[in-house]
Parts: sequence; C-alpha cells; structure tokens
Amino acid sequence: MARVNPGEFIRQVRAETAKVVWPTGPDTVRTAIMVLIMTALLGLFFLGVDAVFSWIVSGLIALAS
Repeated sequence: MARVNPGEFIRQVRAETAKVVWPTGPDTVRTAIMVLIMTALLGLFFLGVDAVFSWIVSGLIALAS
C-alpha cells in the first residue's frame, strides 16, 4: 500500500466525509425509538426464557434431593 503524506490524507478524509449522507433529526428520533422498543421486547423475551430455565433447573434440583 502506498504511503500518503499527511496533507493528502486530510484531503482524502474530507472528500470521503463529504460523501456521507447524514440522517435528519426525525430519522434519528425514529431510529432511537425503534431501538428502545426492540430492546424492551428482547429484554422481556430473555426474562421469559430465563424464568423457564430457572423453573426447569429448580425442578431437576428438587428431583435430585
């Protein structure tokens, strides 16, 4: 890979940054709300899975005693 001097590197970084399409404010809020909803749903799902496994393990321990 060819070495690039610092000035050329900065020019390349600015050129690439100019190509980025930044999200609008409403897009960012919508995405944040979707992330919070999915996090809550996954939290509830894993709470349920944990409760089922806890019940199974408790039953197996009771059988072993």
